[in-house]
Amino acid sequence: MTSAPLTVAALYQFRPVADPAALRGELHAFMHELKLCGTLLIAPEGINGTVAGSRGAITALHGRLLELGFTRMEYKESQAQTPPFKRLKVRLKKEIVTLGVPVQPREQVGTYLTPEQWNDLLAQEDVIVVDTRNRYEVKAGTFRGAVNPEIDSFREFPAWVEEHLAGAEGRKIAMFCTGGIRCEKSTSLLLEKGFQDVYHLQGGILRYLEDVPEKESRWDGECFVFDGRVTVGHGLTPGQAEMCHSCGWPLDAAERESPDYEPGVSCPHCVSRTTEAQKAAFRDRQRMYDAHWQAEV
Repeated sequence: MTSAPLTVAALYQFRPVADPAALRGELHAFMHELKLCGTLLIAPEGINGTVAGSRGAITALHGRLLELGFTRMEYKESQAQTPPFKRLKVRLKKEIVTLGVPVQPREQVGTYLTPEQWNDLLAQEDVIVVDTRNRYEVKAGTFRGAVNPEIDSFREFPAWVEEHLAGAEGRKIAMFCTGGIRCEKSTSLLLEKGFQDVYHLQGGILRYLEDVPEKESRWDGECFVFDGRVTVGHGLTPGQAEMCHSCGWPLDAAERESPDYEPGVSCPHCVSRTTEAQKAAFRDRQRMYDAHWQAEV
């Protein structure tokens, strides 16, 4: 008899939080009681997180957040057969997604597009499509024809805009990210800089993969997610990638066959960036991890 799958909820909302510390204390206690796992970030500008648990626990959390005034959340659910997180973390942050420069995502954002509208826009020839995610996320999959900024952190995005989008103020700019939250800030940034035709995919890649049939999709590959599933595909089914626990890159089957791949120690992307002493420490860590899970079984 197989156990019931866990429900995974990805959510965010930009909304003023008067006392983030008090909200953090309340929600941590509530979520701990529900035996949820995952991460929830709380900042003066709102909440952002991905958490997993039983169907009843996720429903209870959703209801509590609505009671607390988060009535306009971007909220989506998927499933996982095994716990996608090891523990629960509820953290206080300055920003729920760190851009590093002041923007006004509650007052000024780009035009939201449904997945169907997104397909129509991408079919046009005068559109610059920008993937706002980090390079290791883009590696797992992206929209056909999208520009990859080759950034390692969202903090680098404003500098990339200054360098690469200068002079494109009259063009249509379409942006996307995993769940939509980074585009709330990236489109706000562009509008502040004088861009006018700025669009973003509402609900992000996850909503697109959930709603758009694969035969109508303009997406290639899988979508990196920040949990134990590593990637998901159309229908939000778990993908085929595995994560390098040394550098965090999503590895496909061919990369896992590379002689540079050693689970928990190295992969083709990081093997030359760590010393032998570091690799030895990673091997010790992996042995402890393997022993822990063998004991659990």
